[in-house]
Amino acid sequence: MAKPILVVLAAGMGSRYHGLKQIDPMGKYGEKILDYSVYDARRAGFETIVFVMKPEMEQEFEESVGKRLRKYVEVRYAFQTIDHLPASFELPQGRTKPWGTAHALMCAAEQIDAPFAVINADDYYGPTGYQLLFDLLSRDEESCAMVSYPLCRTVTESGHVSRGICRVDGENCLQRVTERTWIELKEDGIAYSEDEGKNFCELDPNVPVSMNFWGFPKSFLKRVQDGFPKFLETALKENPIKAEYFLPSVVSDMIEQENVKVHVMESRDRWYGVTYQQDKPAVMQAFEQMSRQGLYPQPLWEEK
Repeated sequence: MAKPILVVLAAGMGSRYHGLKQIDPMGKYGEKILDYSVYDARRAGFETIVFVMKPEMEQEFEESVGKRLRKYVEVRYAFQTIDHLPASFELPQGRTKPWGTAHALMCAAEQIDAPFAVINADDYYGPTGYQLLFDLLSRDEESCAMVSYPLCRTVTESGHVSRGICRVDGENCLQRVTERTWIELKEDGIAYSEDEGKNFCELDPNVPVSMNFWGFPKSFLKRVQDGFPKFLETALKENPIKAEYFLPSVVSDMIEQENVKVHVMESRDRWYGVTYQQDKPAVMQAFEQMSRQGLYPQPLWEEK
Protein backbone atom coordinates (compact mmCIF):
# COMPACT_ATOMS: atom_id res chain seq x y z
CA MET A 1 0.00 0.00 0.00
CA ALA A 2 1.38 3.43 -1.00
CA LYS A 3 2.23 5.77 1.86
CA PRO A 4 -0.03 8.84 2.03
CA ILE A 5 1.41 12.19 0.95
CA LEU A 6 0.50 15.77 1.81
CA VAL A 7 -0.53 18.36 -0.80
CA VAL A 8 -0.14 22.00 0.27
CA LEU A 9 -2.07 24.59 -1.76
CA ALA A 10 0.06 27.74 -1.90
CA ALA A 11 -0.98 29.46 -5.14
CA GLY A 12 -3.61 31.81 -3.70
CA MET A 13 -3.09 35.50 -4.38
CA GLY A 14 -3.89 36.72 -0.83
CA SER A 15 -5.55 39.92 -2.09
CA ARG A 16 -7.03 40.81 1.32
CA TYR A 17 -3.71 40.17 3.07
CA HIS A 18 -1.72 42.37 0.65
CA GLY A 19 1.29 40.08 0.50
CA LEU A 20 2.55 36.52 0.14
CA LYS A 21 1.14 35.20 3.41
CA GLN A 22 2.27 31.68 2.45
CA ILE A 23 5.87 32.66 3.26
CA ASP A 24 5.35 35.49 5.75
CA PRO A 25 7.25 34.72 9.02
CA MET A 26 4.98 33.99 12.00
CA GLY A 27 7.26 32.21 14.49
CA LYS A 28 9.99 33.59 16.74
CA TYR A 29 12.72 32.21 14.45
CA GLY A 30 11.06 33.12 11.16
CA GLU A 31 8.84 30.04 10.87
CA LYS A 32 5.91 30.26 8.45
CA ILE A 33 2.48 28.80 9.15
CA LEU A 34 3.26 26.02 6.67
CA ASP A 35 6.40 25.18 8.66
CA TYR A 36 4.19 24.23 11.60
CA SER A 37 1.87 22.33 9.24
CA VAL A 38 4.72 20.30 7.75
CA TYR A 39 6.11 19.67 11.24
CA ASP A 40 2.73 18.31 12.38
CA ALA A 41 2.34 16.25 9.21
CA ARG A 42 5.82 14.78 9.51
CA ARG A 43 5.30 13.59 13.08
CA ALA A 44 1.97 12.05 12.00
CA GLY A 45 3.83 9.98 9.39
CA PHE A 46 3.79 12.00 6.14
CA GLU A 47 7.18 11.93 4.42
CA THR A 48 6.38 13.52 1.03
CA ILE A 49 5.02 17.06 0.59
CA VAL A 50 3.73 18.48 -2.71
CA PHE A 51 3.58 22.28 -2.80
CA VAL A 52 1.27 23.78 -5.42
CA MET A 53 2.19 27.36 -6.31
CA LYS A 54 2.38 29.91 -9.09
CA PRO A 55 5.51 29.50 -11.24
CA GLU A 56 6.78 32.97 -10.35
CA MET A 57 6.87 31.99 -6.66
CA GLU A 58 9.28 29.08 -7.12
CA GLN A 59 12.63 30.79 -6.50
CA GLU A 60 11.51 32.76 -3.44
CA PHE A 61 9.65 29.73 -2.07
CA GLU A 62 12.66 27.46 -2.51
CA GLU A 63 14.96 29.91 -0.73
CA SER A 64 12.64 30.59 2.20
CA VAL A 65 10.94 27.19 2.63
CA GLY A 66 11.90 24.35 0.29
CA LYS A 67 15.65 24.36 0.86
CA ARG A 68 15.17 23.95 4.60
CA LEU A 69 12.37 21.37 4.51
CA ARG A 70 14.25 19.08 2.10
CA LYS A 71 16.40 18.06 5.08
CA TYR A 72 13.33 16.50 6.72
CA VAL A 73 10.86 15.45 4.00
CA GLU A 74 10.73 14.82 0.27
CA VAL A 75 9.66 18.10 -1.36
CA ARG A 76 7.89 18.23 -4.72
CA TYR A 77 6.66 21.30 -6.61
CA ALA A 78 3.65 21.66 -8.90
CA PHE A 79 2.55 24.86 -10.62
CA GLN A 80 -0.95 26.24 -11.01
CA THR A 81 -1.40 28.45 -14.07
CA ILE A 82 -4.62 30.04 -15.25
CA ASP A 83 -4.08 28.81 -18.82
CA HIS A 84 -4.12 25.16 -17.67
CA LEU A 85 -7.44 24.50 -19.43
CA PRO A 86 -8.98 21.73 -21.56
CA ALA A 87 -8.14 22.09 -25.25
CA SER A 88 -11.66 23.20 -26.18
CA PHE A 89 -11.61 26.25 -23.86
CA GLU A 90 -9.86 29.60 -24.07
CA LEU A 91 -8.69 31.83 -21.22
CA PRO A 92 -11.17 34.71 -20.71
CA GLN A 93 -9.74 38.13 -21.47
CA GLY A 94 -8.83 39.92 -18.24
CA ARG A 95 -8.68 36.80 -16.07
CA THR A 96 -5.80 36.92 -13.54
CA LYS A 97 -7.29 34.98 -10.60
CA PRO A 98 -6.38 31.29 -10.17
CA TRP A 99 -9.21 28.86 -10.95
CA GLY A 100 -9.52 27.60 -7.36
CA THR A 101 -8.58 24.70 -5.12
CA ALA A 102 -9.89 21.86 -7.30
CA HIS A 103 -8.04 23.27 -10.30
CA ALA A 104 -4.87 23.44 -8.18
CA LEU A 105 -5.14 19.68 -7.62
CA MET A 106 -5.51 19.14 -11.37
CA CYS A 107 -2.27 21.05 -11.94
CA ALA A 108 -0.51 18.87 -9.36
CA ALA A 109 -1.80 15.51 -10.60
CA GLU A 110 1.54 14.32 -12.00
CA GLN A 111 3.19 14.78 -8.59
CA ILE A 112 0.49 12.89 -6.67
CA ASP A 113 1.12 9.13 -6.80
CA ALA A 114 -0.57 7.94 -3.59
CA PRO A 115 -3.56 8.65 -1.33
CA PHE A 116 -3.21 12.22 -0.16
CA ALA A 117 -4.24 14.85 2.33
CA VAL A 118 -4.86 18.45 1.23
CA ILE A 119 -4.35 21.67 3.20
CA ASN A 120 -4.04 25.40 2.59
CA ALA A 121 -0.56 26.84 3.07
CA ASP A 122 -1.85 29.79 5.09
CA ASP A 123 -4.01 27.84 7.57
CA TYR A 124 -2.82 26.34 10.85
CA TYR A 125 -4.84 23.21 11.65
CA GLY A 126 -3.17 21.70 14.73
CA PRO A 127 -1.60 18.22 14.92
CA THR A 128 -4.72 16.06 15.45
CA GLY A 129 -6.11 16.24 11.92
CA TYR A 130 -2.90 15.06 10.30
CA GLN A 131 -2.83 11.98 12.51
CA LEU A 132 -6.49 11.21 11.80
CA LEU A 133 -6.03 11.45 8.04
CA PHE A 134 -2.70 9.64 7.90
CA ASP A 135 -4.09 6.72 9.92
CA LEU A 136 -7.23 6.50 7.78
CA LEU A 137 -5.45 6.71 4.40
CA SER A 138 -2.79 4.24 5.56
CA ARG A 139 -5.32 1.51 6.30
CA ASP A 140 -7.81 2.32 3.52
CA GLU A 141 -6.36 4.07 0.49
CA GLU A 142 -9.81 4.42 -1.14
CA SER A 143 -11.36 6.46 1.69
CA CYS A 144 -12.48 10.07 1.42
CA ALA A 145 -12.47 12.21 4.54
CA MET A 146 -12.64 15.76 5.85
CA VAL A 147 -11.40 17.30 9.09
CA SER A 148 -13.98 19.80 10.32
CA TYR A 149 -13.96 22.71 12.77
CA PRO A 150 -16.83 24.64 14.43
CA LEU A 151 -17.50 27.86 12.52
CA CYS A 152 -17.03 30.01 15.64
CA ARG A 153 -13.37 28.94 15.84
CA THR A 154 -12.58 29.96 12.27
CA VAL A 155 -13.76 33.57 11.91
CA THR A 156 -11.81 36.80 12.32
CA GLU A 157 -12.71 40.23 13.66
CA SER A 158 -10.74 41.82 10.81
CA GLY A 159 -13.24 41.26 7.99
CA HIS A 160 -15.12 38.65 5.98
CA VAL A 161 -13.92 35.10 5.27
CA SER A 162 -14.88 32.22 2.99
CA ARG A 163 -15.97 28.91 4.53
CA GLY A 164 -17.57 25.66 3.40
CA ILE A 165 -20.68 25.13 5.54
CA CYS A 166 -21.21 21.40 6.10
CA ARG A 167 -24.26 19.22 6.59
CA VAL A 168 -23.33 15.96 8.36
CA ASP A 169 -25.53 12.89 8.94
CA GLY A 170 -25.87 10.75 12.06
CA GLU A 171 -23.02 8.47 10.96
CA ASN A 172 -20.59 11.40 10.70
CA CYS A 173 -20.65 11.30 6.93
CA LEU A 174 -20.73 14.46 4.86
CA GLN A 175 -23.99 15.18 3.06
CA ARG A 176 -23.29 18.58 1.53
CA VAL A 177 -20.81 21.47 1.56
CA THR A 178 -22.14 24.91 0.70
CA GLU A 179 -19.44 27.45 -0.06
CA ARG A 180 -20.12 30.82 1.58
CA THR A 181 -17.63 33.37 0.31
CA TRP A 182 -18.64 36.25 2.59
CA ILE A 183 -18.97 35.35 6.29
CA GLU A 184 -18.63 38.00 8.98
CA LEU A 185 -18.51 38.13 12.76
CA LYS A 186 -21.34 40.50 13.75
CA GLU A 187 -22.27 42.04 17.10
CA ASP A 188 -25.10 39.53 17.57
CA GLY A 189 -23.43 36.44 16.05
CA ILE A 190 -22.06 35.12 12.76
CA ALA A 191 -23.77 35.71 9.43
CA TYR A 192 -23.19 35.31 5.69
CA SER A 193 -23.95 37.54 2.74
CA GLU A 194 -24.61 36.70 -0.90
CA ASP A 195 -24.39 40.31 -2.10
CA GLU A 196 -20.95 41.37 -0.80
CA GLY A 197 -22.07 42.59 2.61
CA LYS A 198 -25.32 44.38 1.85
CA ASN A 199 -27.68 41.82 3.39
CA PHE A 200 -26.94 39.04 5.88
CA CYS A 201 -28.40 35.70 7.04
CA GLU A 202 -27.55 34.24 10.45
CA LEU A 203 -25.41 31.11 10.82
CA ASP A 204 -25.17 28.59 13.67
CA PRO A 205 -21.80 29.36 15.35
CA ASN A 206 -21.22 25.64 16.00
CA VAL A 207 -22.00 24.39 12.49
CA PRO A 208 -19.09 22.28 11.17
CA VAL A 209 -17.13 23.95 8.40
CA SER A 210 -14.62 22.79 5.84
CA MET A 211 -11.25 24.51 6.13
CA ASN A 212 -9.97 22.67 3.06
CA PHE A 213 -8.45 19.87 5.16
CA TRP A 214 -9.23 16.74 3.14
CA GLY A 215 -8.11 13.17 2.59
CA PHE A 216 -8.60 11.52 -0.81
CA PRO A 217 -7.66 8.41 -2.80
CA LYS A 218 -5.51 8.96 -5.87
CA SER A 219 -8.57 8.16 -8.04
CA PHE A 220 -10.19 11.41 -6.85
CA LEU A 221 -7.94 13.31 -9.25
CA LYS A 222 -9.85 11.88 -12.23
CA ARG A 223 -13.16 13.05 -10.74
CA VAL A 224 -11.75 16.56 -10.44
CA GLN A 225 -10.46 16.53 -13.99
CA ASP A 226 -13.71 15.15 -15.43
CA GLY A 227 -15.80 17.84 -13.70
CA PHE A 228 -13.75 20.83 -14.84
CA PRO A 229 -15.22 21.23 -18.36
CA LYS A 230 -18.77 21.27 -16.95
CA PHE A 231 -17.72 23.93 -14.43
CA LEU A 232 -16.16 26.04 -17.19
CA GLU A 233 -19.27 25.89 -19.39
CA THR A 234 -21.22 27.66 -16.66
CA ALA A 235 -18.42 29.84 -15.26
CA LEU A 236 -17.42 31.35 -18.60
CA LYS A 237 -21.00 32.51 -19.15
CA GLU A 238 -21.84 33.73 -15.65
CA ASN A 239 -18.59 34.94 -14.03
CA PRO A 240 -15.54 34.47 -16.30
CA ILE A 241 -13.23 36.75 -14.29
CA LYS A 242 -13.80 35.50 -10.73
CA ALA A 243 -15.49 32.07 -10.78
CA GLU A 244 -13.54 29.34 -8.95
CA TYR A 245 -13.58 25.55 -9.12
CA PHE A 246 -13.82 24.67 -5.42
CA LEU A 247 -12.93 21.31 -3.88
CA PRO A 248 -16.07 21.29 -1.67
CA SER A 249 -18.24 21.62 -4.78
CA VAL A 250 -16.58 18.59 -6.37
CA VAL A 251 -17.04 16.60 -3.17
CA SER A 252 -20.71 17.59 -2.86
CA ASP A 253 -21.41 16.54 -6.45
CA MET A 254 -19.65 13.23 -5.83
CA ILE A 255 -21.81 12.58 -2.76
CA GLU A 256 -25.08 13.52 -4.48
CA GLN A 257 -24.47 11.84 -7.82
CA GLU A 258 -22.54 8.74 -6.78
CA ASN A 259 -23.51 8.33 -3.11
CA VAL A 260 -19.83 8.29 -2.09
CA LYS A 261 -19.18 8.34 1.67
CA VAL A 262 -16.96 11.09 2.99
CA HIS A 263 -16.02 10.64 6.64
CA VAL A 264 -16.12 13.77 8.81
CA MET A 265 -13.57 13.82 11.62
CA GLU A 266 -13.72 16.73 14.05
CA SER A 267 -10.49 18.18 15.33
CA ARG A 268 -10.39 19.60 18.85
CA ASP A 269 -7.37 21.72 17.96
CA ARG A 270 -7.63 25.45 17.51
CA TRP A 271 -7.50 26.74 13.93
CA TYR A 272 -5.51 29.88 13.10
CA GLY A 273 -5.19 31.80 9.86
CA VAL A 274 -4.18 35.14 8.39
CA THR A 275 -6.85 36.39 6.04
CA TYR A 276 -5.85 39.99 6.85
CA GLN A 277 -2.67 41.68 8.06
CA GLN A 278 -4.50 42.50 11.30
CA ASP A 279 -4.71 38.76 12.04
CA LYS A 280 -0.92 38.33 12.17
CA PRO A 281 -0.17 39.49 15.77
CA ALA A 282 -2.70 37.04 17.25
CA VAL A 283 -1.30 34.16 15.20
CA MET A 284 2.28 34.98 16.22
CA GLN A 285 1.21 35.13 19.86
CA ALA A 286 -0.53 31.75 19.54
CA PHE A 287 2.60 30.07 18.16
CA GLU A 288 4.71 31.57 20.94
CA GLN A 289 2.28 30.27 23.55
CA MET A 290 2.13 26.78 22.01
CA SER A 291 5.92 26.66 21.98
CA ARG A 292 6.08 27.64 25.65
CA GLN A 293 3.58 24.87 26.41
CA GLY A 294 5.89 22.34 24.72
CA LEU A 295 3.84 21.60 21.60
CA TYR A 296 6.64 22.90 19.34
CA PRO A 297 10.39 23.35 19.86
CA GLN A 298 12.09 26.71 19.34
CA PRO A 299 13.45 26.97 16.78
CA LEU A 300 11.04 24.61 15.05
CA TRP A 301 13.66 23.05 12.76
CA GLU A 302 17.10 22.15 14.04
CA GLU A 303 19.81 22.41 11.42
CA LYS A 304 21.11 19.03 10.24
